[in-house]
Amino acid sequence: MSPAITLATARRILSQLRHDHRTLGLIVGVPSLLMVLLRYIFDQPGMFDRVGPPLLGVFPLVIMFVVTSVATLRERAGGTLERLMTMPLGKLDLLLGYALAFGLVALLQVGVVLAISLTWLGLEPAGSVGLLVAAAVLSALLGVALGLLASAFARTEFQAVQLMPAFVLPQALLCGLFVPREQMAGWLEAISTVMPLTYAVEAMQEVGREPEMTGTLAVDIAVIAGCVLAALVLGAATLRRRTP
Repeated sequence: MSPAITLATARRILSQLRHDHRTLGLIVGVPSLLMVLLRYIFDQPGMFDRVGPPLLGVFPLVIMFVVTSVATLRERAGGTLERLMTMPLGKLDLLLGYALAFGLVALLQVGVVLAISLTWLGLEPAGSVGLLVAAAVLSALLGVALGLLASAFARTEFQAVQLMPAFVLPQALLCGLFVPREQMAGWLEAISTVMPLTYAVEAMQEVGREPEMTGTLAVDIAVIAGCVLAALVLGAATLRRRTP
């Protein structure tokens, strides 16, 4: 692995994104719009403060998953990856470059969504804004890593989008967002413990209700970071140069 090559890859991806206004609009605008809708759907005192923080982690994860998986597949289908990998570019260099580039975009995304939520929408989490940003960015990075991993199993951009329900929706149903995990059937709760979104949602819930860093939050952050690294390594192992 070469840091110089990783940084060069990240710069190339950021340069492409800078000229892709529609994708940037999707990344930043859609989560912001969803949070606005959510605020006025739960138009009751205190309700938005309870449901807002967990969804601040879910919305960026879903958007970054879709954008990253499609972007990676587009480069592979167009032969860009095949040309790049004739150079001294390792698979892990490539995926880390993608993760770095989209991670910076995720930071912008989370910053805009949080600014809107904390000012216009009146979100008042119990925890610090710094912890909220850290947990939300890690959640978005998890979406990036899962998107890179999922792109290895798709042959077309349409298939990449279709993978989103398989990768994300089961996690969304079992993560404790709709029903507390302890109230689920035992086998469903056991499945939820191995799903990374469970820890992302739990981390955002902890920030939303606890004023200080807790042991649960520290464990959640460590698990999310580990899942991001594991997904990137698995993505590098399964990455193909081109779509057959």
